[in-house]
Formats: sequence, structure tokens, C-alpha cells
Amino acid sequence: MEKQKFRSGYVALLGRPNVGKSTLMNALVGEKIAITSPKAQTTRNRIMCVLNRPHSQIIFFDTPGVHKAKNKLGDYMVKTALETIRDMDVVMFLVDATEKRGPGEDFILGVLEKAACPVILVINKIDKLDSRERVLKVIESYTRDRKFAAVVPISALKDSEFSGLEEEIESYLPEGPRYYDEEVLTDQPERGIAAEIIREKILNCTRDEVPHAVAVNVDEFKERDNGDVFIRATITVERDSQKGIIIGAKGSMLKKIGALARGDIEGLLQTKVFLELWVKVRQDWRNSRKALEEYGYHN
Repeated sequence: MEKQKFRSGYVALLGRPNVGKSTLMNALVGEKIAITSPKAQTTRNRIMCVLNRPHSQIIFFDTPGVHKAKNKLGDYMVKTALETIRDMDVVMFLVDATEKRGPGEDFILGVLEKAACPVILVINKIDKLDSRERVLKVIESYTRDRKFAAVVPISALKDSEFSGLEEEIESYLPEGPRYYDEEVLTDQPERGIAAEIIREKILNCTRDEVPHAVAVNVDEFKERDNGDVFIRATITVERDSQKGIIIGAKGSMLKKIGALARGDIEGLLQTKVFLELWVKVRQDWRNSRKALEEYGYHN
């Protein structure tokens, strides 16, 4: 019997904001690497994660949601997402089953027509539809004028395993080596993941006017002699009113954000964490090229 050949390759997750790309990637690799939030435009950078299977290694790239940019940060995010697909072996185009196909999806489909690799259409959030017929209607709306390598309906939030999707991806990967050791899960440094976890808690705890104006930078990340970790991070916003919201009455909101973030970071690092948060105002930083580069947003 011929031995099954090993396959490996790069797979991008592409789609509009808030379609569940980060939730799906976290579910596929079994760890929380990318932050998630019900607010759109949560992911700002390209994030790499590795899934090891018996006969393959799949290297996923979660990308920012493709949207109409309103500032230089938005321009950076969209450019990052669209440039990611250039060197991929497979692209997963994620769509929200509860949303009608619109100009945003059509724009992405136009971009994907130029893709040199197979494109898998992933219909997410099917748990929110009440019948199989509704799922089929969503599929038909995307496949009537385009052929995909595969179409896979899923619920990134509710499904416990994704073997069908993983097998479809694997079938399109080239034969290749294991690029990363099996213990490698992501290329994100621990301090970078910690900063994103803090930003996630801000997204989920504050009002709509705050989240997109927030940047988080870890200024100090130090392991102490007893094994504990000390983290000092600065939260940057654009207006004094946003600073007031994040701090809250007598510091209550900042304490809540810190407690929630600390719990997740301790789960990541498997040790006790001391987290110190500061908040500062930097007006219109999302339109400052210098600020964007300082916060790690540069193509």
C-alpha cells in the first residue's frame, strides 16, 4: 500500500468585518490566538497560526476584515488583507449566512477572480438559520455566477470539529515538508498576544465610540525570579472623553478591563500575572503614519 504523501501550505482567511474569521481560526487550532468581538474591524494585523494534522501542516493567516477605509489605519488593514492572498496555496472566503450578499462581498469576489490559487467558500453562522433551505439559498447566491473549489457550511462558534473543511483544504495543498515544529502554534510573540487580549477586553466593555480609536502597546513584559510575569501596557485613545470612558468612575472600568485581561493572559502563560494599565490621549493617531508604525501597523 502506497504511503500517503505529506502536504503543507499556506491558507488565508478573507472576508468582510465580523464574519467570524478569528473565531474560526481559533477553533481550528484549538487555542485563542486571535481576539474576537461582536464589534467590526477587530483584527488589525495578519495573524499566523499552525494546524498540524496526521498527513499535513496547514498554516493559516487571519486577515483584517475588508471594509471601506475611513482613515490611514483602515487603509493599512484593507491593504494587509488583500496583499495576503498573493502567495497563498488556498484562500477561504468567509461569508455570514445571516447577511445578504452585497457590494462588499462583490468587491472581494472581484479580487478573488485574480487569485491564482483555489478558493473555498465558507458559509459561517449557519446555526442562526432555521432551515436547510435557507442555507442552500445563501450558497446559491454566491455560486450562481462563480465556481469555487469547494463550498463548506459551518458554525465557527458552535461546531466542535471541522474535519470536512480541513480535508477540503488539505486536498488542495501541495506536497511539502513540515515548515514548523509541532509545538509551534503561532508567530505572534507573547507580549503581542497580551496587547491584543487587552484590546479585546476594551472592545467588549466599552461604548461604540471608543473601540476603533484604541491602540494597546506593551511597554514592559518581564518574567520575575519566582516565575510570575509583570506586564505594563499603555492604552492610547484619541480624545479625553474616550480616556474617561476607559478609566470609568473611580477607575472602575479600567479595573474591570484589567481583571478580564489578566485572567486570559494567565491562561495563555500558565502563570500568575501582574498587569499594570495606563491610558493616554494621542489625537487622531489613526491618521498619523508615525503613530501607526510605532504601534506596529505598517505594510
